Amino acid sequence: MDRRQLADFLRSRRERITPADVGLPAGPRRRTPGLRREEVAQLAYISTEYYTRLEQARGPRPSREVLGGLTRALRLSDVERDHLHHLAGAPPGPPPGPSREVRPSILALLHRLPQAAAIVLSATYEVLAWNDLAAALMEDFSALPRRDRNLVRRAFLGPLPEGRRLYGVSDVDEFAASAVRNLRVTAGRYPDDPEVAGLIRELLDGSEEFARLWAAHDVCAAPTLCKTFQHPVVGPVSVNCDVLDISDRDQQVVIYTADPGTPSENALRLLSVVGTQRMDAPL
Repeated sequence: MDRRQLADFLRSRRERITPADVGLPAGPRRRTPGLRREEVAQLAYISTEYYTRLEQARGPRPSREVLGGLTRALRLSDVERDHLHHLAGAPPGPPPGPSREVRPSILALLHRLPQAAAIVLSATYEVLAWNDLAAALMEDFSALPRRDRNLVRRAFLGPLPEGRRLYGVSDVDEFAASAVRNLRVTAGRYPDDPEVAGLIRELLDGSEEFARLWAAHDVCAAPTLCKTFQHPVVGPVSVNCDVLDISDRDQQVVIYTADPGTPSENALRLLSVVGTQRMDAPL
C-alpha cells in the first residue's frame, strides 16, 4: 500500500468534483475546490475521520467495500478505479456487472453512419445506444422502458408485434442460440451481478427453448455475417452484419449495411427519411 500516493490521488479526485455533480448544494463560504472531505465520506458511507486519515496518509489499508464506496463517491472511471485499488494494495477484481456507460466517441460514431443502422449492445444484449436508422429498421428504443430494450429477453419472451419474432430477422433461431452461449460466458464473468442472475432466472422460468439451450452449456458461437429484417413498411431488408468489440467496456457495436445498388439499400434510404413513423397506420 502506497499511503502517500493514495492520499494524493484521493485529494486530486475530490477536488475535481463539484457539489452539483453529485446533487449537493454549493452552499456559502466554500473555500476549497471540489467536495469537502465530509461530503466524500458521506457519499462513500464511511466516517469523516477515516477518510481524513486516508488523505493524510495515516489510514489503514481500506477494504474492498471502502474502495468501492470511494469509487462511486468520486465518480472514478474504470482505469481510475483500478489505479485506486493498486495504490491501496488490493489489486482489483472483475467489475461487479457489465458496463452500461457508452463512450461519447462511440455515440458520435453511431450518428456519423447515416447510411448504416447501428446499435451498441451490453454483455447482456441490452441496447444501450442506437442511431436514427436503427430505430427506423428495428423500433424506437427511446419509447421503451429499459427492460424491454434487451434483445435476448425479446427473442425468447416477446412481445411479438404483428407475429414477428425479434423484428422478423431471418436468423432468429441462430441469434437465440448464439445469445444463450454468449450469455453463459457473461454469467461466468460477472457471477455476483444480480441483474445478470435475474435475467437468466427470468428466461429459464419463461422459455422452454432458453432452458433447453442453457442446459447444453455451450459457450462459443459463430458470427452471423448477414440477415434479413422483415419490416412492416418497406418489406424485407437484407443487410450485412458487422460487429466491433469494445473490450474495455465489454460491449459491441453492431452495424447493419446493405449492398450498394440493391433493393435493400433503397429500403434503408427510404427508412432514413421516414424514420419511426408508420406510413401504413390508419388515418
